[in-house]
Amino acid sequence: MIRIKLHTKIQAPIERIFNLARSIDFHKVSMNETKEEVIAGRVKGLIELGESVTWRAKHFGIYQKLKVKIVDFKRNEMFKDVMIQGAFKKMEHIHRFRNENGITIMIDEFEFESPFGFLGKIVDNFVLKNYMTQLLEKRNEELKLAAEGNGWKKILNTKYIF
Repeated sequence: MIRIKLHTKIQAPIERIFNLARSIDFHKVSMNETKEEVIAGRVKGLIELGESVTWRAKHFGIYQKLKVKIVDFKRNEMFKDVMIQGAFKKMEHIHRFRNENGITIMIDEFEFESPFGFLGKIVDNFVLKNYMTQLLEKRNEELKLAAEGNGWKKILNTKYIF
């Protein structure tokens, strides 16, 4: 299994960052490069505990589907999504948030494993680890820009801002 852990420092309120991270609308914007679209489940707004979303996206020139469900949730602290259906053998993504001296630290703990045994492990280590790391880093940079600037206002309805 591959584990990726990223720390992103963001100068914005933790509530804003937490909500952007679980926003279906922001996810679509931040992953525009892979042409992500919702095909089932929660289609817009902020995903909550017990809800699922099915994404259709283009990776390596092939459209794929990925259904994830929120299985753990502590407002403004963390949420965890796990793959229910998709190309991976296993996939989990824990999103953690904490405040340090007025700066929000967003921590991604992303784990995945491909099917196909030994061949899958080779693909994971030599292709997918780098690809998934870059994908997460790009999304985090988009989130940071939106949260620190005014981009979040276009995404989040004011009723979600604390």
